[in-house]
Amino acid sequence: MASVTQSTSVPLHSGASATIRIEPPRGLFELRLREVWAYRELLYFFVWRDVKIRYKQTVIGILWVVIQPVLTMLIFTLFFGRLAKLAPQGVPAPVFYFSALVPWTYFAYALQMTTNVVVDNQRLITKVYFPRLILPISAALSGLVDFAIGFVVLAVFCFAYGILPTLAALWLPALLALAFFTALGVGLWLSALNALYRDVRYVIPFLIQFWMFASPVAYPSTLVPQRWRWLYGLNPMAGVIDGFRWAITGRGQAPSLLLLLASAFAVALVVLGGLFFFNRMESSVADRV
Repeated sequence: MASVTQSTSVPLHSGASATIRIEPPRGLFELRLREVWAYRELLYFFVWRDVKIRYKQTVIGILWVVIQPVLTMLIFTLFFGRLAKLAPQGVPAPVFYFSALVPWTYFAYALQMTTNVVVDNQRLITKVYFPRLILPISAALSGLVDFAIGFVVLAVFCFAYGILPTLAALWLPALLALAFFTALGVGLWLSALNALYRDVRYVIPFLIQFWMFASPVAYPSTLVPQRWRWLYGLNPMAGVIDGFRWAITGRGQAPSLLLLLASAFAVALVVLGGLFFFNRMESSVADRV
């Protein structure tokens, strides 16, 4: 794989010039996370750009964020709640499903955006140097705007059904962070692979659909036998969705500690592996896109 070394001359106060060499990472563990922090203003620009582009020239604009999960919630309530009787007792079916769809919709959107972000910015990558890691991070962060809007609608649903916040709601930031790092970790792998093999983007809709039914979105995780709960927890979104339901409603049992630990362990492995893989591909990504 080819690697590119760039040199730029910067004038000094004395009139001389200094040459700054920009080289690709030499080692697998050279992540250069300090560069990401140094380019934080560019990260903010990418996030704001993604938000504006998504709703530019749309008829109803930001209401699309609400319409999609609400319609899905109505379908799930009718077919899985009323007909299949999968919604547990003690939690209204609309709240049960909507509290799962809000984090899931964010995850699905963030995963799709991070997968395509390198290819979508190929012209920028080939012309200007900046830490490529900023691209998947900005894609995952931009979805938090939609999540915030959906969360407000979820709060309205809860108040309408007489569900008030409890101390369990203090877990929401940690659960949101788990969802964010899940999308980022998987997105790092897929975005690098998508730069190499463009047909990866066509697999994403099937992956998201399969992942949704492998997560407790349409059913409670209590249907999974206890002896397999740790294995089920290796799906990080299982812990996120279970935790969101409990934190929002304050009803029922708290998520299994074994399930949450398994989810956190899986996310840590995926994120670290994704960082190293993306870092290794960064030196040649400009040649491949």
